[in-house]
Amino acid sequence: MKKLPPPLDLTKVKVYPLEQRLSEATIQEILIDPETAPPVLPEDLMRTVRESAQNIAAAHKRHASVMLLYGAHLIKNGGARIMNRLVELGWVTHLGTNGAGTIHDWEFSFLGRSTESVKKNVATGTFGTWDETGRCIHLALLNGALQGEGYGHSLGRFIMQEGTTLPSIEWLTESLRNEPTHPLTPARAELLQAMLTHNLQAGRIEVRHPWKETSVLGNAYKYGVPLTVHPGIGYDIIANHPMFNGAAIGRAADMDFRLFGASVENLEGGVVLSVGSAIMAPQVFEKSISCVNNLRLQQARSIVHNHTIYVVDIQDGGNWDWTKGEPPKDNPAYYLRFCKSFSRMGGTMHYLQCDNVAFLHNLYHLLK
Repeated sequence: MKKLPPPLDLTKVKVYPLEQRLSEATIQEILIDPETAPPVLPEDLMRTVRESAQNIAAAHKRHASVMLLYGAHLIKNGGARIMNRLVELGWVTHLGTNGAGTIHDWEFSFLGRSTESVKKNVATGTFGTWDETGRCIHLALLNGALQGEGYGHSLGRFIMQEGTTLPSIEWLTESLRNEPTHPLTPARAELLQAMLTHNLQAGRIEVRHPWKETSVLGNAYKYGVPLTVHPGIGYDIIANHPMFNGAAIGRAADMDFRLFGASVENLEGGVVLSVGSAIMAPQVFEKSISCVNNLRLQQARSIVHNHTIYVVDIQDGGNWDWTKGEPPKDNPAYYLRFCKSFSRMGGTMHYLQCDNVAFLHNLYHLLK
């Protein structure tokens, strides 16, 4: 059998201070004040937005889940303060995003700016090779795992507490020796290896976040609302870093998938908002609700039902009325994953072709 080539040695990747990156957006430029008048939407869209507000209010009264699943552009387009107000006022009970959604959130809270030219920086081998982004997110996940925390909670804590405190190498070594079968043994081993490989010192690591009050991750942590993160290994720029650790990312995402399921379990009469997430939200949701239904049926309980799903994206929905189910396979709309998957999830699904921030801004004003 032919021998496989050796994998890349990512510990040799050269990284640069984030401050040196030419960022394409600043937090002052993009942030939208929730209390300003929202953009005017066409009446057919506003009718559905009003209906979504009514369903969220009804879910709130019955203590059912209201899940806001979002893509990175909701952060990049300045929607953070609107989301934070929805969390603060209790209208949203669960947030879920992909890895990019957390990277932009963290960079804005740390540096006040984010986003880069993919085309230019790939050509120079600098795309994503920013030291603080990869290092701080890995520190948050590696250390948060020692408390059994997932991705969202670990990084939210790191932002709001402006850093983290690493245990000593001696304590980690003794823990591995004395408790080799402990559930946290893998997490302890990963942190120990990272500290030795990257010369990380025990004790307090201070990382200032001057714009932490605008962070969705930070505010979710502050108000005790689960924010789950569903990344892919190699999907995000934190892979372009010497500290890249797929085990740490996977462990954190594992915990978050379980937390996601806990909110789906409470979705009876609730609402799902999928805003600008064409892949992550439908893919994660369909697996999670299947797990929940599996467990329910074993307990002779009914499957999740009576929930409403609102999918918001700027892409054309195929000129199909998704409240009537999915189109036939010879219709191009059948291949719109962000619509088709959610249309199969029970309950009622509505599709709104709408700017993501405009939708959320109008929704907030209706709810408040």
